[in-house]
Amino acid sequence: MTEKPTEQPTWGVGPFEGDPSKHPDFEKFDPELLAEGDTRNVVDYYRYWSMEAIVADLDSKRHGFHVAIENWQHDLNIGSIVRTANAFLAKEVHIIGNRRWNRRGAMVTDRYQHVTHHPDVESFIKYIGELPIIAIDNVPGCQKLEEYSPPKECVFLFGQEGPGLSQAALDSASAVLEISQFGSTRSINASAAAAITMHSWVTKHVFS
Repeated sequence: MTEKPTEQPTWGVGPFEGDPSKHPDFEKFDPELLAEGDTRNVVDYYRYWSMEAIVADLDSKRHGFHVAIENWQHDLNIGSIVRTANAFLAKEVHIIGNRRWNRRGAMVTDRYQHVTHHPDVESFIKYIGELPIIAIDNVPGCQKLEEYSPPKECVFLFGQEGPGLSQAALDSASAVLEISQFGSTRSINASAAAAITMHSWVTKHVFS
């Protein structure tokens, strides 16, 4: 029987105790963090590691899916989507349209996640090449996410909160999926939709 947690965990660690040069990860450590402690929003495995070392390690095991977001109206969900993409180890995040986006919701995870800007849908399509684009939107004729088997390498494309995806984006997609809903609202939050979609990929390709 798994023991139940009894208290909230303590985030972060103080200055390194002992001789860090004897630690197997010493070459990856940041001298400043060793001296002052590490309170970053990273898992314990990466405590005291430099940002460059963390990114290199993540790059060695990133998953095969990308995430793309249209950004025509400075959507406030983009930061949260970047944070979720980091949590699920997406290969790359693509922001299509306006270069500026609200980074507050990313909680600094954009430092560890590759984020690429594309001025329009056409340049985005050219950049990703032959990768299949899976659009997420509840438009007529779309398939259900729950009944779809996503390819191991693909791009999940999300639109703006409210208007959804542009016609150019929908036309670029090899499949358009909707997330099944059962209440009165027409749509769910864009960052929530992205989290559900990424988790469906992980369920299929990591845990099955």
